[in-house]
Amino acid sequence: MRLEGKVALVTGASRGIGRAIAKRFADEGAYVAMLARGHEELERAAAEIGERTLPCPADIGDPESVRRIFGELGEKFGGLDILVNNAALATPNPIAEAVDADVQKEVAVNLLGPLYCSREAIPLMRARGGGDIVNISSESVNHPYPHLGLYAATKSALETLSVVLRTELADDHIRVTTYRSGNVRGTFSRGWSDEARTRARAAARDAGFYGKSGAQIEPEIPAETILTIVTLPREAQIDLIELRGAQPTSKTIATRMAADPSKV
Repeated sequence: MRLEGKVALVTGASRGIGRAIAKRFADEGAYVAMLARGHEELERAAAEIGERTLPCPADIGDPESVRRIFGELGEKFGGLDILVNNAALATPNPIAEAVDADVQKEVAVNLLGPLYCSREAIPLMRARGGGDIVNISSESVNHPYPHLGLYAATKSALETLSVVLRTELADDHIRVTTYRSGNVRGTFSRGWSDEARTRARAAARDAGFYGKSGAQIEPEIPAETILTIVTLPREAQIDLIELRGAQPTSKTIATRMAADPSKV
């Protein structure tokens, strides 16, 4: 198994891409700390994946919560080999209508969370003689959707953070990769109100954004790609990789535009 004896931490691991990554890592022999906010959902996901997982309920936007989790990992395993900064959220609305609490939460989870996690992971990776940090970005950095501008901005900032970390950590043999994701089946919009979802969908449709996004893919595909990234020979480094579904046909685009507005 390619990750036998390795220790990984995946944020946003209770569902979607994060859950698929955690499962793929565990299947390859890694011990996987699964971090997410929802305790019950996280416990279920970890139980379904198996005994190589460690559910870690935490809020990555809270630096004390992050310190606690990484401290426990250090005590249990003596180090960390892989960190996947996957957790993210978005509150859809025009910037002019952005609510303070939503803005602060989005920045905390999407940008400060990866920074806090990376900061705590670095000494644990140094203790192992190296490691891998994978930051999950989004194709929206190139095509920021209307009503999701802050989300795109935080992902752009995350990509800049990746570049800085890559330079700072090169001598520590810690590789830093930006994984830029296209449309993946999941639950990204499940907390949105029906009104916000409908408005965001209409704004994207009217601005022609559905023709710019690739087709939706299953989360197991990016999970397999990220496994490849972290199992490359140590003399190799992937700085940036963008994976998206094949460009949809005109029929697919028309179907999207006519679909139930509750399904984004």
